[in-house]
Amino acid sequence: MVSRVDFTDDPQQFLATVGPFLAADPVVTTVIATVTQRLAERGGGDAPYLWWAVARDGGDHVVGVAMRTAPFAPHPLYVLSMPDDAALGLARSLHERGEEVGGVNGALPAARLVAEEYARLSGGEVSVHEHTRLFELGDLVEPPAPPGRLRPAARDDAELCLAWFRDFAQAAADQAGRIEPHAMEEFSMEEMLVRIDDGVIWLWEDEAGEVVHLTGANPPANGVTRIGPVYTPWDKRGHGYAGRAVAEISHQYVEQGVRCCLFTDQANPVSNHIYEAIGYRPVVDMANLVIG
Repeated sequence: MVSRVDFTDDPQQFLATVGPFLAADPVVTTVIATVTQRLAERGGGDAPYLWWAVARDGGDHVVGVAMRTAPFAPHPLYVLSMPDDAALGLARSLHERGEEVGGVNGALPAARLVAEEYARLSGGEVSVHEHTRLFELGDLVEPPAPPGRLRPAARDDAELCLAWFRDFAQAAADQAGRIEPHAMEEFSMEEMLVRIDDGVIWLWEDEAGEVVHLTGANPPANGVTRIGPVYTPWDKRGHGYAGRAVAEISHQYVEQGVRCCLFTDQANPVSNHIYEAIGYRPVVDMANLVIG
């Protein structure tokens, strides 16, 4: 039986409290771990709502976590698996706090329970914007290499990388047959340069030296890296750049003893096939839910 849901606006305090819980299942908790770690290093964020929630059982053990850190509208929650009464308690607490919740992302069924309970209390309705799936790399199978080579992005590539990061959401929505992309963080040039300096952006150059593909990753947290975004412009697709780039980057991390995971849109058969073909296996289904 869950006794309470506690909130904090201090990312360092949150990590100190739930570090063992996050580390116990580092693939499933990858988003909360990496985002919180980044905000802890920065000293906070600029989202209008900024908090982390910890659900505890009657014995004071952590049984679930959630956060609200998204700087983009509708500033959705991100919810991981937790007992049903914890999910309901989280939704009721947010309603009592007077927070306007326009979206809930995260693991099913907890994310849906939070969204539906909040919608019931506020008189709204819940709809699914996107079904996603978290994959983890099993046995890596490297596909044949297309002409060219993979290389780390350099600062001179920053403008192109930033443009492709911004194009990624719409391109993914188009490939999945949706009109609107899901809301995502708007990257600045400064943030792109930090990622390039951190060595977590790679580009594929074709045999003529033209950059034709980008794959990014997140710095590892709890021994896990999350691959993405993976972007190839429309006129450069169909040559195997994405599969080979993700495979080579995954191999680099595996050699360092780091586990690899990534998210796919379940409505995008192309990306799901590419990643499964190189050894990624489904871990948990998630969803991006809208409350309106």
